[in-house]
Amino acid sequence: MSTAQRADTLLAHFILPGMVLMGTILSTEVNAHGDTPPPLKGVAMPITPGLLDGDSPIVTNKAAAIQLGKALFWDIQVGSDGMACGSCHFHAGVDGRFKNQLAPGKLHRSAPTGQSFEATASGSGGGPNYTLKRSDFPLYQLANPADGDSAVLFSTDDVIASAGTFLSRFEGLSQAKNGHDDCSPRTDNIFHLGTLNTRQVQARQAPSVINAGYNFRNFWDGRANNIFNGVSPFGLRDQDAGIWVVQAGGSVSKQPLRLENASLASQAVAPPMNNTEMSCWQRTFPDIGRKLLTRRPLAAQAVHAEDSVLAGLRDPSGKGLRVSYDNLVKKAFAPRYWSSKTGDFGRPADLAAAPYSQKEANFSLFFGLALQLYQQTLVSDQTPFDTPRVPGGFPKMPEGLNRQQKRGLTIFLNAHCAVCHAGPTLSTAAHPDIVTPSNNFSSQRLVNRKTMNGAFNGNGVVNGMLDEGFFNTSVAPTDNDVGVGGKDPYGNPLSFSQQYFDKLLNGTPMIDPVAVNSCDMDNTFAQDYLGSELRDDPYIVGSCDTRGLYAKIPTVPVLLAELQKRKQGRALVAIKGAFKVPTLRNIELTGPYMHNGSLLTLEQVVDFYFRGGNNFKNSHHFATLVFPQGISSPEKADLVAFLKSLTDERVRWERAPFDHPQLIVPHGHKESANIQHPELAADQYLQIPAVGRNGRDTTLGPLRPFQSYLKP
Repeated sequence: MSTAQRADTLLAHFILPGMVLMGTILSTEVNAHGDTPPPLKGVAMPITPGLLDGDSPIVTNKAAAIQLGKALFWDIQVGSDGMACGSCHFHAGVDGRFKNQLAPGKLHRSAPTGQSFEATASGSGGGPNYTLKRSDFPLYQLANPADGDSAVLFSTDDVIASAGTFLSRFEGLSQAKNGHDDCSPRTDNIFHLGTLNTRQVQARQAPSVINAGYNFRNFWDGRANNIFNGVSPFGLRDQDAGIWVVQAGGSVSKQPLRLENASLASQAVAPPMNNTEMSCWQRTFPDIGRKLLTRRPLAAQAVHAEDSVLAGLRDPSGKGLRVSYDNLVKKAFAPRYWSSKTGDFGRPADLAAAPYSQKEANFSLFFGLALQLYQQTLVSDQTPFDTPRVPGGFPKMPEGLNRQQKRGLTIFLNAHCAVCHAGPTLSTAAHPDIVTPSNNFSSQRLVNRKTMNGAFNGNGVVNGMLDEGFFNTSVAPTDNDVGVGGKDPYGNPLSFSQQYFDKLLNGTPMIDPVAVNSCDMDNTFAQDYLGSELRDDPYIVGSCDTRGLYAKIPTVPVLLAELQKRKQGRALVAIKGAFKVPTLRNIELTGPYMHNGSLLTLEQVVDFYFRGGNNFKNSHHFATLVFPQGISSPEKADLVAFLKSLTDERVRWERAPFDHPQLIVPHGHKESANIQHPELAADQYLQIPAVGRNGRDTTLGPLRPFQSYLKP
């Protein structure tokens, strides 16, 4: 199908009954698909009020906080058994390991296969400690990759993700020089080689940390809340969260914290407490504080003499820093969060141990905010795509693109890829102020209502509410993993849309303080409900401007009646199996792709989208954007060439700010037992050398696409 034919096809899919003006609006090929997303260069991070500004900021020395954050991110002492945050994000912001990276579909809880491994597409047995091959991909294979209706040759609910910790229980802190905790192994019925436990593997692929500071929420399912409470990922949902603050008179009290635009901090505090990622079961954040505060950061890891952040603190030995974590915390944070010498801040499980200090009890605060400030420096904005736009013409072409990449950009726009991959980060999951920096909406439009099906598949026109930036594209059956359609540990919906629907239905306040205006939605309720079925919207925040006519919501009886219809009728909330739209920046280097790691190459990604996703009949599939289009081999090559233009050479060569200390990463196992713990399989390791501000040398060479590390 040619570019012009694709434009006509897309136009036909978006013409809905009654939309007379649509043909006029989309009358030209270019106008039908919008302009080129803007460059990222010069785009500021969303501000976290009270973090660095105001009369009494939390962080008083930003440079010291970034030093603390970089050290904590790469330090293998943070994990219970040698895992650092960077262990899953050392290769262009993602995980570059290929051994012991296979997991059963643990989130596919309704199926026996969710607790067991299946054979791989290459015919190998798979399972723990398996070494991936190129022929294992994709995880859903068709006789004709361009035809979603062709015969299915292979399918599995197993996922490609990241190896973490052994299944163990935390018994206490250890004085071991390697920084490992005192943990007692527990029998693992899934991850084992014979009688030897192997490291557990996560249920989802690790997304990139590069440019993640622009996201409104983080993690694939958005559970890392925009509001940081100082303790956990869940923002205001965690009603017990609080931090200890020294008052003017010298007393100390536990106070709630509400830091907006701090999703990176919410994300940062999750892995160190997760008993499959970095922690032994029952360890607490104050335990991590007690462990680390007196230690030298990165004590067992080389720090490059030209590290862009840590060089001035480098120990003369070349290993680690010459200061303690305690020193860095005091230098970075306001004294009211660490200066108390007395008080009851809780006790370890070992009742014979001393009570926690204020500094230990608040370590989650220091950890989360320091990592946020460090990761906010990881901005990838120097690509051919970020060059100035050629004057005149439409769409606006970046000067740095070659002819093939320009053709690929045109295909990208005509195929409506930029509807989801919008804004300078190329993701609608970014903060709304980043995606659409200037609009006249009072709400942030985090809850939207869009056309899910456009009367071309026999289902009629279907409008559904959804979380902006989280879509079901049928990577896998919805039952395999519900994504943002899931719940937090307290039973609340992760989805803003579901919270809003519950509010419409029974008046329940949204637990996340998100303003939702019915008049601001793409497809308002007033467009497909009768006037008699609607009532005035009492929840409007600010002004609807000229859209006041659309400030209407369905009455409760009407909503209840819609819920009884097939696929919830007009009350559809399309969140099941929906996942955060990832950035496309550096995508050449960030495979395998999708939340389940199911696609190996960019060519496989293009095949997936242009056949309309996988034919799983997912009821929440976003069919008006992901549907069969067809693409020729030359067009596919052009589109892939454009996607590769989104690579920042600083990322490829790990030049500042993407340089890092040495990292020793567990990478599969030997067949023998661990000497200290005979219940565990002995680790094998990847040695990631320290790199300074000038990046990798020619001996190391550049980072390569994931598939280039695999055997056939």
